[in-house]
Amino acid sequence: MEQRELGKTGMKVFPLSFGASSLGGVFHSLKENEGIEAVHTAVEKGINFIDVSPYYGHLRAEIILGKALKNITRNSYYLSTKVGRYGKDGNNYWDYSAGRAVESVYESMERLNVDYIDLINVHDIEFADLDLVCNETLPALVELRDKGIVKHVGITNLTLRHFVYVIEHVPPGTVETVLSFCHFTLNDDSLVDYMDFFEQHGIGVINASPFSMGLLTERGAPDWHPAPEPLKILCKKAADFCRSKGKSIEKLAVQYSVSNPRIATTLFSTTRASSVINNIEWTNEPLDEELLEDIRRILKPRFRDTWLNS
Repeated sequence: MEQRELGKTGMKVFPLSFGASSLGGVFHSLKENEGIEAVHTAVEKGINFIDVSPYYGHLRAEIILGKALKNITRNSYYLSTKVGRYGKDGNNYWDYSAGRAVESVYESMERLNVDYIDLINVHDIEFADLDLVCNETLPALVELRDKGIVKHVGITNLTLRHFVYVIEHVPPGTVETVLSFCHFTLNDDSLVDYMDFFEQHGIGVINASPFSMGLLTERGAPDWHPAPEPLKILCKKAADFCRSKGKSIEKLAVQYSVSNPRIATTLFSTTRASSVINNIEWTNEPLDEELLEDIRRILKPRFRDTWLNS
């Protein structure tokens, strides 16, 4: 895989990166040792960017990832985590205050067994008062960046227009990256509408969830998936069509999501080493353009359908 630059951060990443949300049991149950093996396999096979959050599995993902990272040389990967969104005792909660953001960074470093974070993100800003993010959360993270505790600062979000508001209301260079999920996939490519804006501001773009949180898989979306039912039905139809042709919708989804060179990297998540290997191999194979057109026709009636974050 070729390397791509992540904005002006100086980080050179591969088109495919490891998202550790699955280590928290977000999508399906997992065995801890298998999750650790998946992380080791990803790094051994050349993946050099890993993303996680204290929210995933309500700390569990960071804890398991931290165990995996104990045995990996620190300079062989870039590590990304988040502040602002959390969970405890089965309940979600949000806290975008400066004090909590700073505490969260140090807590994450302890769980992850590292002494610095390459990229710290304000997590899912659509749940926050955006002015609070601009005036309190991000300045606190920039101060940590100035101290070298974190190397770079970014924001994550499902609702794309919120990126624009925040970037336009903070000093240039405050936001170095954005992480967008489910908006450059087989069923939704709306991220491309914002690429000129991001590039004009020197911001690197991370795409996440090539499988659209499970919609674009043979197994299908988890019960909690917030997508509208007509879209779920069409995605299942698309998966069935691929299967009938002896093809894999997962393979097509990954290949499509890494196909845009303007997007630095795409995060996928798994707890299985075999799936890590498959995803890397798929990335290195040519995209099946004929199959892509067939799937686009199936998904066209609900193309770019989205949902509210939950």
